[in-house]
Amino acid sequence: MESTGYVTLTRQSGLMREMEIIAHNIANAATTGFRQQGLVFSEFVQAVEGGDSLSMAAARVKKTSASQGILTQTGNTLDLAIEGSGYFQVETPNGIRLTRAGAFNVDSLGDIVSTDGHRVLDIGGAPINVPPGEADVKVAADGTISLGDRLLGQIGVVEPEPGADLERESGVLFRTDSALNPSEDGLVLQGHLEGSNVDAISQLTRMIEVQRAYEMGQKLLDMDHERTTSALQTLIK
Repeated sequence: MESTGYVTLTRQSGLMREMEIIAHNIANAATTGFRQQGLVFSEFVQAVEGGDSLSMAAARVKKTSASQGILTQTGNTLDLAIEGSGYFQVETPNGIRLTRAGAFNVDSLGDIVSTDGHRVLDIGGAPINVPPGEADVKVAADGTISLGDRLLGQIGVVEPEPGADLERESGVLFRTDSALNPSEDGLVLQGHLEGSNVDAISQLTRMIEVQRAYEMGQKLLDMDHERTTSALQTLIK
């Protein structure tokens, strides 16, 4: 297979991965706190002695959109949304993870937890406990949680260092090896939830583009295969 065939084949593989990501985005267009993802395509060119250079395409780097999702008022005490940058910290069996999904509640021990039962952490990385039977909890824009005059803690709104990798671990959970710093402009809104930031129309449009590009690549591979087969048959004769 010549360089053109290698480029096409590796690009086809990348297009298939992108199609999977697009389908996942569309499926989560209504998921609270979901962040849209995309793929970054690149090309690697290797010189070949005595012949044409060898080119390979790749699409392995996933890019997470940081655009703001739609904020919806719910009125629920522990429904929290972040306006601006930053993520909530939650404690999972695999370590601290980041999320924008703020549909929280209180478990049987009085700890504030996510819908998956992960404890929500304060700015210092400790769980936040609410006294049993107390529902009149107030959350300020800086994440401070109080009950009357009593301070219960401060919801941690953090963000990785600029340029740090943010890897999706599940639908709305992310992990990073970067140090976490307090968000500079993230505000906590009590009684609100942030919807998915998926742009369904643009994703559907991109899905059509990817499908057409894949079909064109397949035609090119078929033509290359027919040309190679024809040349071999001519040599055999």
